[in-house]
Amino acid sequence: MSEINKDVHKHDLLGGRLCLDFANTVSWHDSSEESQELLTSYEKLVNWSLHANILKKQQSLALLKKAEDLPSRANEVLQQAIELRESIYQIFSRVINNETPAPKDLSILNKALGNAYGMMRVVPGENKFSLEFSNCEEALDEMLPPIIQSAIDILISEKELSRVKKCEGVPCGWLFLDTSRNRSRRWCSMADCGNRAKAKRFYHNKK
Repeated sequence: MSEINKDVHKHDLLGGRLCLDFANTVSWHDSSEESQELLTSYEKLVNWSLHANILKKQQSLALLKKAEDLPSRANEVLQQAIELRESIYQIFSRVINNETPAPKDLSILNKALGNAYGMMRVVPGENKFSLEFSNCEEALDEMLPPIIQSAIDILISEKELSRVKKCEGVPCGWLFLDTSRNRSRRWCSMADCGNRAKAKRFYHNKK
């Protein structure tokens, strides 16, 4: 039986929103030559979902066990997740550049949205109703609806959509929600791309 992979927990969650962190599961996303895929297996998709607090440990272990019994379906879900991630990344990248998202990317997201709403239910609360994702008997793709919902929440929020940025560290390409008061955040992380940019400036100034 597969176990929880601790290595995936080293991957930083710097996006500020679930869908942006999901879009950042590729290192050097803006480089076709240097990019590195994190989600190289269904097991890593599940472990990242645990790391991102989409799944609980017991859910993760149950999905990994089910994936062992249904390897073809697990691989289909992995490819579906990667396709969804890339469409989310491209949509927000175009929005950042004041461009209209490609119809293909919107189609992928809209199709995923339709599937996600099929996994939701209306739940009564104290003074209102809310939408919650049902367990769907441990469906192998149960980590995807919360990611889709996160993307939709940003896209329909003018305030949040205007704060989505891409790290200026080339070729990082990571996305993040700039929550700084004066919208001055430029890097995915000052400890990483920020320091790299400072070192580069220092080198050129010294030279």
